[in-house]
Amino acid sequence: MTNNLELPYKPLFFRMSDARDRKMLNDLRESGNIIFEYDEIERQVDELARCHYPAGWESEAQRQVVIQDLIAGTSFDEYGVWVYYPWRRTLVHLLDKDEFVEVRTNRNQLKITAAERDILEQKKVGIVGLSVGQSIALTMAMERTCGTLRLADFDELDLSNLNRLRTAVFNLAVPKVIIAAREIAEIDPYLTVEIFPAGLNNENYHSFLRNNGQIDLLVEVCDSFEVKLESRFNARALHIPVVMDTNDRGMLDVERFDLEPERLIFHGLIGDLTSTELKNLSEDEKLQYLMKIVNAQELSVRMKNSIPQIKRTLISWPQLASEVVLGGALTTNVCRKILLGEQVFSGRYYLDMDSLTGSDCN
Repeated sequence: MTNNLELPYKPLFFRMSDARDRKMLNDLRESGNIIFEYDEIERQVDELARCHYPAGWESEAQRQVVIQDLIAGTSFDEYGVWVYYPWRRTLVHLLDKDEFVEVRTNRNQLKITAAERDILEQKKVGIVGLSVGQSIALTMAMERTCGTLRLADFDELDLSNLNRLRTAVFNLAVPKVIIAAREIAEIDPYLTVEIFPAGLNNENYHSFLRNNGQIDLLVEVCDSFEVKLESRFNARALHIPVVMDTNDRGMLDVERFDLEPERLIFHGLIGDLTSTELKNLSEDEKLQYLMKIVNAQELSVRMKNSIPQIKRTLISWPQLASEVVLGGALTTNVCRKILLGEQVFSGRYYLDMDSLTGSDCN
């Protein structure tokens, strides 16, 4: 199996105005490692011009004047940046960062203003668990909810993951953090992505939460009971807010440890269980605590019916793509509000489509 560290997930950038970059790109072209090449820079410049003149042009001559002002005498070949994706052996010609972000986020406004976009650019979000978390990470990337995404998951893609994780069959056995990082880079190569392919453990919580700058928010969507608790103990100590999507009945948890550093984890549903006590729990005791965390009586009927079948007729917890994608949207929305300093209270919230549409079978 390929070592995780040998799997590329970051694109390479070449600016033709730089002689060294120009030579490196020419060498890359001659090496035969570029299979596909896409150059739609003129289309992007035209769209950039439209962003500056949204009402359109009085004439073609006016459009050409605006475009020439933008490129300022630079040839289209040298304008912007050439981005190489080694895992796809593909080269793409794009606007450079500021212009790329301006055009790509134009249709966010004014739901997200330019000033808010610039604030979010400075934010760091950590996501633990890249099945449900992949939907959250990609939605955050599309919306540019932050400038840095820090991703942790030890697992590799299995065929059974493809019922809710959006990727291709040729990614089977590829680490989920690599898949997510590549997807993000293909949406926006200027976003910073940091990966933890070993997942989270007692040796790397500090690195995940604090190295290269402390994260501003933690999204926890992993399966491990221990990581669920330990990540919160560590986040609470650092006053980092935590958001969790459970995706059954649209359940979303918000824990504002940034505003309430003494708050009991999981809203006090498991009392004041400590990290030391956690280490001594039996598997049965962990399951009992987990049922308290999810408030088992409030689960959907189909989830209640599924739980007794786990490890009997079912491999693991059931999850649906529709619920996971909804969770990506809900989590991104709430995280954006927290990162922008809007009023978001700690608590458990539901967006239960079965109940809202009258199809609830509880």
